[in-house]
Amino acid sequence: MVDAVIFDLDGVIVDSEPVWEEVRRAYVATHGGTWQPDSQRRLMGMSTGEWARYLSAELGVARTAEQVATEVVDEMTRRYAERVPLIDDADEVVRRMAARWPLGLASSSPTRLIAATLAATGLTDSFRTTLSTEETARGKPAPDVYLAVAQRLGVAPARCAAVEDSSNGVRSAAAAGMRVVAIPHGSYPLDEDAAELAAVTLGSVDELTPEVVARLS
Repeated sequence: MVDAVIFDLDGVIVDSEPVWEEVRRAYVATHGGTWQPDSQRRLMGMSTGEWARYLSAELGVARTAEQVATEVVDEMTRRYAERVPLIDDADEVVRRMAARWPLGLASSSPTRLIAATLAATGLTDSFRTTLSTEETARGKPAPDVYLAVAQRLGVAPARCAAVEDSSNGVRSAAAAGMRVVAIPHGSYPLDEDAAELAAVTLGSVDELTPEVVARLS
């Protein structure tokens, strides 16, 4: 049986991956680095500390990792203050799920951006617990954040369903032993190995219904 549902945030509830890519690409260019063809795919799922070190050490940004993290998140916060890119109907989907199961949120976004996003979309009270990979030893694809959220919910990982959009997110939830509902972003399709880990793949978040999750049992 599924006893809890754990959502990712970026790419599932908010269409933020294109915003992250735009902000980090511009930041890299401004600070003397070089964006690589695989940079966005590598970045998806990394914790704040991990992607900040990647921009600083591997992409050649002339700033410390701490400066990178602060300045990029400041820009993302500014963008979100103007408009949170909520995916159509995602808020209603979350509320529908919350009426049936306890919900958790396992996100690679910084804690302050998670709080701002949920407040702006009116979803703060829909989640029993939320956790950023800032607070775990490793980001996705490691299972740390999903295992920690399941523990906070008091539900065994094998009895949790996870909702993810990215390859590293799917890998993370699957490694935690959860059944994964994949909803890939049109611009960032799943890698073949990640697609095979998903219990079910949907075309959009509005296809996610309690019936879909119940069938995972």
